[in-house]
Amino acid sequence: MASHLKRLATSGAAYQASSLLAAFLALFTLPLYTRYLTPAELGYAETLLTAIILVSILLRFGIGEAFVRFYFDDADPARRDRLARTTTGFVLVTTTVAALVAVALAGAIGELLLGIRDPTLVAFGVLGLWAFTNLEVAYALLRVDERRRTYLAASVSNVLLTVALTVTLVVGFDQGARGYVLGNYAASTVVLVGLWLFALRHRVALALRGGPRALVPLLRFGAPTVPADAAVFALNVIDRAYLLRADSPAAAGLYSVAVKLATVVIVAVRGFQLAWPPLAYSIAEEAEARRVYALVTSAYVMATGLVVAGVTLLGRWVLRLLADDEFFAAHEALPWVALGWALYGLFLVFVTIAGRAKVTARVFPAAAAGLAVNVVALVVLVDPLGIAGAGIALCAAYGVMLLTVHLLTRRAFAVPFEARRLALVIAVTGGVATAGELLLPTSGVAGFASRAAALLAIPVLLMTVRVFSPQEIARFRAALR
Repeated sequence: MASHLKRLATSGAAYQASSLLAAFLALFTLPLYTRYLTPAELGYAETLLTAIILVSILLRFGIGEAFVRFYFDDADPARRDRLARTTTGFVLVTTTVAALVAVALAGAIGELLLGIRDPTLVAFGVLGLWAFTNLEVAYALLRVDERRRTYLAASVSNVLLTVALTVTLVVGFDQGARGYVLGNYAASTVVLVGLWLFALRHRVALALRGGPRALVPLLRFGAPTVPADAAVFALNVIDRAYLLRADSPAAAGLYSVAVKLATVVIVAVRGFQLAWPPLAYSIAEEAEARRVYALVTSAYVMATGLVVAGVTLLGRWVLRLLADDEFFAAHEALPWVALGWALYGLFLVFVTIAGRAKVTARVFPAAAAGLAVNVVALVVLVDPLGIAGAGIALCAAYGVMLLTVHLLTRRAFAVPFEARRLALVIAVTGGVATAGELLLPTSGVAGFASRAAALLAIPVLLMTVRVFSPQEIARFRAALR
């Protein structure tokens, strides 16, 4: 058990390193972006960047997820290499064809998605779509072999190049939303080509390999995940797109700032998302897998619960430090966005359960139910509550998704979740964060000090209610040593 947790922590740390670096650099770049970009420009750019990830899910046809799952079904190196070449070749073909079509229709796409006609902005987004999708597959090849150093070098290089290019284009050349989008993905293109030429050259195919027969099992597993993945990620597109049209581009920009400041949660979820599936699928013994899944769920809820509580209690001070005054209203959505991302990571546990049982089609009804709830909640809540209503709608959607997917997968692969521990963690972290937000001052030194004290009290309270046994604490200390 300890070895599995160590693998998860080690891999997660390697995969999170670039995100942590990006978050650190955001401390310096966010003031620049909020000064050189208007809220409307930031709204346009962030809406386009989010749409890129959604379309990327569709273009992969679930092949990346199927690759990770089937990679551990066969230990033969030659067959694993063929599987990798089939996967990379297929995704390269689909993304290249889609990119050519999208560039031809760039003007119309801009009017449909953003409400403005800017073919250049959309064309830069298309480059991002092509690079991002193929880079995700390249990263998957590194993750299944746990090539952490190569992944770390590539992802950190991507972050550094991205920040350098984006700051140069937005600040140095005053390119606005165009520079913001191009800077984000020109670096990804460079890193992708580098990985193809050096680290992955024996596993990359520049055309479809193996024919339809090689794709059939991958598509049979992966295709049912596409509607679910698209529906899940659509939650991150709909809120900003709805705010852009129903409220204003400025509201979409404020909401985007809230998402950026929730990066501390997103980093944790992203690392978990990348490290968890290879570990979860590599555990051969069913009983051990069930125990590991339950323990990892408890650890995840505890860790992200503390982070969400911190964002809720101290988010206003972070905004005052990093953003111009016109962006301060983003604090209204910040706690809800942070909680929504934490719930998304929990949803990934159940996606992996469905993947292990090879019942991936059961994830889509849960995702569809969540998407429907999100749409209805946006219509109902945004008008009276603004961007906070969009954040609440996101959390409501993930709550429905978690309940639905649990009901649909619990018999396919039963996991003995630690109900008592989970309930205590949620009650303590949620109770302290809510009480602090409602009762403590929202500005000044006294406000910051009292809220920081409330945050520090959460681990003490968790110990007091015996969320951890003395034996578990002893094992944890030994692991730290």
